[in-house]
Amino acid sequence: MAGGITTLDLRINGEQRVVAFPTHHTLLEVLREECGLTGTKHGCELGECGACAVLVDGRPVLSCLALAAEMKGRDIETIEGLQESNELVPLQAAFADLGAAQCGYCTPGILMTAKALLDQKPDPSRKEISEGLAGNLCRCTGYHKIVEAVEWAAAVERGENREYDAETLWGATEPGLETSLETGPETPTDGSTD
Repeated sequence: MAGGITTLDLRINGEQRVVAFPTHHTLLEVLREECGLTGTKHGCELGECGACAVLVDGRPVLSCLALAAEMKGRDIETIEGLQESNELVPLQAAFADLGAAQCGYCTPGILMTAKALLDQKPDPSRKEISEGLAGNLCRCTGYHKIVEAVEWAAAVERGENREYDAETLWGATEPGLETSLETGPETPTDGSTD
């Protein structure tokens, strides 16, 4: 450390990276500004929203509150490290398929927190998922789809062959209408055209 600049060899997403940064910078600032890993979002900067959550040694950490200078020898994982080759992991696929992400700003933090939860507890209850994600705020959703997506991803990761039904993907149909995945809504069964 010289003149307020720290140089560290950080392990980020399985790769060693030598990074120089002002000693007072948070892990969030270093990830975004020095490493170009902008998937981790800058939200409240107070540790209240969870948008900046990353995994440090497998545990969720609010990167806006963690000093980068304290990360020597730690294993840091960001949302960019979640993807495997060109395939989405089950969590990402479930969020996309079930509409759990709307504007998407909070999604990286939620995905990283959910990953830590599933790594610790592969078969969580809805209550455990809700409690595990309690530090992550989303202004767009009612959280139902987020919890549902984590449930689906957990089942897939356990090797269960789960398929989405039409109601899960698109919601309940209007009474009296039948829905087909291939053709969409059909005409009412009572012959009316309303």
